[in-house]
Amino acid sequence: MGTKWIVRDDDNFHYGNEDERYRYGAFGNYDEAVAACRQIVDEYLDSASADTAEALWDSYTSFGEDPWIDAPPPTGSERFSAWTYAKQRAFELRPSAET
Repeated sequence: MGTKWIVRDDDNFHYGNEDERYRYGAFGNYDEAVAACRQIVDEYLDSASADTAEALWDSYTSFGEDPWIDAPPPTGSERFSAWTYAKQRAFELRPSAET
């Protein structure tokens, strides 16, 4: 049986508290695990009340979920960062206060 890519999820509101961590699921390949992480982030961003990208980003870093993959990425793949992805998506979803 091949490598299982385990997605775990931390809670930004309880950052660093492993008691608030849970196992989201196991996936057959890295791309499926990344897709699951993105879905978790997207669900938070879609449900958050924020008028600007900055407010949405602030809400995510304070209260959103921080999914991560409990294994290094395969050779040639970049490690998934929920915070990097969430910031990118926040600015895609909402206008910026600076514009």
